[in-house]
Parts: sequence; structure tokens; C-alpha cells
Amino acid sequence: MRIIFMGTPEFGIPTFEQLLSDGHEIVACYTQPPRPAGRGKQDRKSPVHLAALSADVPVFFPESLKSEHEQVRFADHNADLAIVVAYGLLLPKLVLDAPKYGCLNLHGSALPRWRGAAPIQRAIMAGDTQTAIQVMAMETGLDTGAVCASTPIAITPDMTSGDLHDKMMHLGAVMMGKTLSTLEQGNLRFTPQSEEGVTYAKKIEKSEAAINWTLPASQLLPLIHGLSPFPGAWCNFPIKGNQVRVKILRAQLAKGSGTAGQILSQDLVVACGKNAIKIIEVQRAGKAPMSVSDFARGAGDMTGQQLESP
Repeated sequence: MRIIFMGTPEFGIPTFEQLLSDGHEIVACYTQPPRPAGRGKQDRKSPVHLAALSADVPVFFPESLKSEHEQVRFADHNADLAIVVAYGLLLPKLVLDAPKYGCLNLHGSALPRWRGAAPIQRAIMAGDTQTAIQVMAMETGLDTGAVCASTPIAITPDMTSGDLHDKMMHLGAVMMGKTLSTLEQGNLRFTPQSEEGVTYAKKIEKSEAAINWTLPASQLLPLIHGLSPFPGAWCNFPIKGNQVRVKILRAQLAKGSGTAGQILSQDLVVACGKNAIKIIEVQRAGKAPMSVSDFARGAGDMTGQQLESP
């Protein structure tokens, strides 16, 4: 099939590679424009942009697809299908209708739950125990299209959004390959989404990442894991007389009680509004993630001290 691939972050690369491996012709790759990044703020191409260049696929990165010029250029690719994986731009109706079979989107939730920008993080933050990676037909509504493929995924208590992201992007690539094979055989079936159980996964705000230790441990743990590795739930640690911002990337429920935010032991069991959590992995600004044992070795014994709640 002649395919237009539309994606930007690393999440899209396994699907892009799966399509090539399956023998499809990717006639164009659409991605977000290069953005300033790093200390030098030099323009950096997206991961999908780089993957497309390596595969000698023509790359397009318009700021918008609303202009007649861009819509005509899109249609001129004469594609059978467009595959969209975390692209980042709204697709106008003329773009959605241009390919012979329309546009299929890989979405990281069990629709209609968690439509929108941050379905992976929101599912974990809400304490969901089950989600899915799905393929749906795109339409002008926000993630409202009929679903044609779905793979359920269990969310375990120790799973971070980074873990779930990686699992979804590989399972989704295989599922998309099978979906296109079924489409070519004329056997693909679409199931409209239920009108019940609709929730929206709004974009993560930085303000959500500040840890409030007065929350019960059962609420704080999914918040920490849902925001890991980015933006990372954080609080200030008293390290050698200074208040140092530290991200907590992994934790687990633990026994213990005390004033909310109090460090109960040298291995960083911390009291919450109810019960406690044990910190497993942290990250200081400009540093790589580290185990709590390595962190404690450098920070010293903080038993009895208080972590600040913003």
C-alpha cells in the first residue's frame, strides 16, 4: 500500500519500521518542525524525522495543515492510507478524506476512556488497572472514531508511564501491521465507540508534579508513577543544609506512619497523609536517574527530617 506516515516522537518509530518491514511504500513522512533543544538551543529534528531520513523517505514538516497549499500537496501523494502515531497536529477534514482508505490512528488507551493528549499518564495517575493500545479511524472529533483493533494491557502497581509507553509502542507496531494486512484482505471491521464512559486526558501541567505529602500513599503512588519519567513528580529534600529539588521516579507502598512528609528511615520510607511509601529511584537536576541507595549515600542520613510540600 502507498502510505503517508505522520508522527513525531520516539513512540512512532516502531510502527514506521513495521510498515517498511511489511513491504508497504511510505511515500511521505509528516512530522513536527525542528525545534530548539539542548543547551545550545539548536534546532533539533524529531525522532521520526531522523528515522525517515535514514530510510530515504521524503519528510514534510508544515506548521499547520489548514492552508489550501498544504492540503493539495497532501492529496498529491495519492496515498492509499495515512497512519498517524503521536503526530501533534489536528488534521482538517480535507486531509482526513484525501487517502483512499482515510487515516488510521494508534491511540494509547481503551477508548472512549482517556481521549486526548496524555492517555498513558492519565490512566496511571487515575489508578486504572487496565488499559489498551488501539487503532481507530480518524474523524474531525477528538479521538471519537470507530475502533478496528485493540490489545488490552494490564497496569501493575510498579508500572510507570515510561514503562507503559514502551510496552504500547512495540505492541502497537505489531498490531498496526496486522491491521493493515486485514484491511488489504477486505476483512477489517470497525466498532463505534460507546457513548458512555467518556473521559479526557488533558495535557499534563507542570503544577501537577509538585508532591503533596498530605495525600494518602494509595493516591500518591500512582501520581508518582504516572508522571515518571516526565515531567517527574518532585519535592525538596534537605541535603547537607540545603533544600534540593529531586524527582521521585519509582516508589512502592510501605508500612509506617508519622507527620506527612517525614522521612521514617535511612532507606527513604516517607510518611504520607495515610500510610507511607518507600522511594526506589530518584533523579536530581542535571543527573541521571539513580537508585535510592546511591542517592542516600551521597545525601547522608535524613531520617526524621521533613520533605517540603509546595
